[in-house]
Amino acid sequence: MSIVSRLVSWTKAILTRSRLESEMDAELHFHIESNIADLMKGGMSREEATRQTRLEFGNPDVHKDDCRSSLGLRLWDELGADLRYGGRMLRKSPAFTAVAILSLAIGIGANSAIFTLANGVLLEQLSAPHPEELRLLSWISGPKLAMNHLWGDTSKTATGQYTSTSFSYPVYRQLRGDNHSFDNLFAFKDISRFTVTIDGNAEVIQGEMVSGNFYQGLGIGTVAGRPILPSDDSAPGGEPVAVISDAFWAQHFGRSQAAIGQTIQLNRIPVSIVGVNAPSFLGAQLGRAPQIFVPLSMQPQLIPRPEGSLLEDASYWWLQIMGRLKPGVPVGKARSDLDVAFDGAVKSTLPIKRDTSLPRLTMLDGSRGLDYLRRDFAKPIYVLASLAGLVLLIACANLANLLLARSAARQREMSVRLALGAGRMRIIRQVLTESMLLASLGCVVGLVLGYAGRNVIPNLIANSWQPNLLQLKFNWRVLAFTIAVSVVTGLLFGIAPAWQATSADVNAGSKEAGHATPARGKGLAGKIIVVLQISLSALLVIGSGLFLRTLSNLYATQIGFRPENVLLFDIDPPSTRYPAGQGVAVHRRLEEKIAAIPGVESVTLTSDPLIANDSSIDTFAPTGRTPHAGQPTEAWSNHVGVHFFETMSIPMLYGRGFDEQVTATSPKVAVVNQRLAEQFFAGENAIGMTFNSGDEKHPIEIVGICANTKYENLRSEPPPTFYLPYVQHEDPGLMTYEVKIAAVGEDVVNSIREAVRTVDKDLPLIDVRTQVAQIDATTTQERIFAVLTTALGGLALVLACIGIYGIMAYTVARRTNEIGIRMALGAQVRSVVLMVLRETTWLVGIGLALGILVSVGLTRLVRSMLYGLGPIDPATLIGASLLLFAIALLAGWGPARTASQIDPVSALRHE
Repeated sequence: MSIVSRLVSWTKAILTRSRLESEMDAELHFHIESNIADLMKGGMSREEATRQTRLEFGNPDVHKDDCRSSLGLRLWDELGADLRYGGRMLRKSPAFTAVAILSLAIGIGANSAIFTLANGVLLEQLSAPHPEELRLLSWISGPKLAMNHLWGDTSKTATGQYTSTSFSYPVYRQLRGDNHSFDNLFAFKDISRFTVTIDGNAEVIQGEMVSGNFYQGLGIGTVAGRPILPSDDSAPGGEPVAVISDAFWAQHFGRSQAAIGQTIQLNRIPVSIVGVNAPSFLGAQLGRAPQIFVPLSMQPQLIPRPEGSLLEDASYWWLQIMGRLKPGVPVGKARSDLDVAFDGAVKSTLPIKRDTSLPRLTMLDGSRGLDYLRRDFAKPIYVLASLAGLVLLIACANLANLLLARSAARQREMSVRLALGAGRMRIIRQVLTESMLLASLGCVVGLVLGYAGRNVIPNLIANSWQPNLLQLKFNWRVLAFTIAVSVVTGLLFGIAPAWQATSADVNAGSKEAGHATPARGKGLAGKIIVVLQISLSALLVIGSGLFLRTLSNLYATQIGFRPENVLLFDIDPPSTRYPAGQGVAVHRRLEEKIAAIPGVESVTLTSDPLIANDSSIDTFAPTGRTPHAGQPTEAWSNHVGVHFFETMSIPMLYGRGFDEQVTATSPKVAVVNQRLAEQFFAGENAIGMTFNSGDEKHPIEIVGICANTKYENLRSEPPPTFYLPYVQHEDPGLMTYEVKIAAVGEDVVNSIREAVRTVDKDLPLIDVRTQVAQIDATTTQERIFAVLTTALGGLALVLACIGIYGIMAYTVARRTNEIGIRMALGAQVRSVVLMVLRETTWLVGIGLALGILVSVGLTRLVRSMLYGLGPIDPATLIGASLLLFAIALLAGWGPARTASQIDPVSALRHE
């Protein structure tokens, strides 16, 4: 190269550098003056505004002559400056700020609401001092149980052993006498139904029978009166006393102190109120809310049995036992000490046969009392928490994407800050401060949404005839969780933009204007985030589709009867008034009274209402036959009224049903369903056959075969079932009335209530509901999953739509010059639109493929929750894919239209 050429090149380089420096100086001046002007509008003097601007832009010289130049105060000043600057930047972009806060609030609010549920179900403890010291006794036994009767929860382990928390009273009495490791061993038993009569008005309430040292063992007192004392539980036949709950006190006595000492009737037994529990104490079983507490010694009076008192029956295991460990006593030593006493108590109270399995004592954490909530709701909560976490991840990805685009648009600003002397860590801190500011605002709104939505799931679980099992509290634990989620969220969606901000070159602002086309790889991080959003959204939408189809399949299944216009309610004649043999008579009178009400088409009774998660199983032995190996010896049973099959519209296939000729003294008869006839009498005519069941001494004749019906729930296939007339049962006890009426209405219910009062004014109608509502109650879990996954899937789609729109709009803005050149060279509007939509389609396709791949693996974990379909359901996968593609194309259409309307001349001059 000649000397002249080199001189020309050097001259051009010098001039170019001079121009760039001049442009950068102008850029610096513009940003500084603009920020100073903003601060002066807020009331600052120019000197203060100048100093504040230098502080915000990271100029280290601002502290040189400042007497407060210690490191701590400097960092405090810079943090305050970052917060003020971040706040002004957010105010300047109201649309971005609103979308960001709302997106975060949705994700944080959903997680806050789910955690509120998890807190109540999985973490909440009994309202007693030091609940961690409490232990709940349990036992485990082999398949051949030594006890004859169990009243309480019993389950099987994976190895086929039985485990339960129920004990007999004689065993409890012996354990309490031999106890050396617990301050107190106390017992309790939840009673789901007591009939209480106050001022002539009868109603059904929940109760709890407790030992005399129950309150002492828990370490709690009462807010009025006194608790139940050991002297109240000393011997059967003592003066009946009761402690009532705060809610019962407020409802019936207006929290008047005059309630103490008043007498009410409990199962027609006069009982004196001696105390009122604190509002926070709801008994020793989470998820229950007993309204009255009575001593165990009242069992023979309140729940009399023909077989004798449960307090003396060693073969009937029904009590729960808890204890508070003595200080310094390890759990292992306590269990070892009590195990010896338990082994002796079992051997001294039960007849031990050669093939009998002796139970072994175990201990459970008693801080949550008798914990059925965790068993029933733990798995659904884990699934819902995972889904809510996915929504939060999508929200974070959405915000990260928006902030990346915003960060790219602020490259010149970052260049100015670097030119003024700001370090890269200071830039990262500024961007993260803005992220945390957004997260904090999202946290506040999310807390409001979470608090408002905390009862969504309990309301889905609740029904009109039973109290809500879940008492959720929005306490400090929920607040701490929400704040922690917000901090993690702010860091999660702020890291990528903060890292991108540090890559800004000091001269990037000036050089950027010279680019006619974007550099390769620009916006790649945003596209990766969109792919992640789409894959997570696909996972949520597929899950939503599976649960919706499950609920639809359940309601589409054939149940075998017609539930429409059938009213259900329970009546429980107390055995204190109607001893064995008289219960049938009162039910017959009630049937006749209700049948005479205008609008009632038919009425019947059943011991186990259909599709109510209730069932009874009894032995079934065809007369004169010895069962073969592997042949079943049990079947489902149900005691029903004469008009049961007509009322429930169950077809009679062969033979006949029951009629008025069936009485307590007539020959024993039964109707079996088709499934039972095929299973026990294959190839034979079951009509006229006889069988033995339970304790029945006389053979029972089969007089009819009815169609199969669902029994316990919608999921299970119709089991082999035999129906017996309740009039031939010695003591039917509580029965469910099924009344077929022309139209369900309050007038009919009131008429039925009056008809019952004419027979016995102290007999309340219990759990009034329709058969349709009863069926709905058994699908609570499926309905919760269908509703919540649909809601979460919808939120995910909205967030993904925003993400797709944002990245495509950003892409179009960066490629304005390129698109202008294409159009100037003759590109058609259609080709420009297709170019943008093609890129959108590729993003969606990749994200959808990843989402489907992940869903195939994860949906196997919820296989047991599905019905009528597998975890890999083609219809659901295709539907979710089409929905996501439609949403994505809709989101990409706006930026595509914007790109097609670019003016080539303006685009070529675009910076």
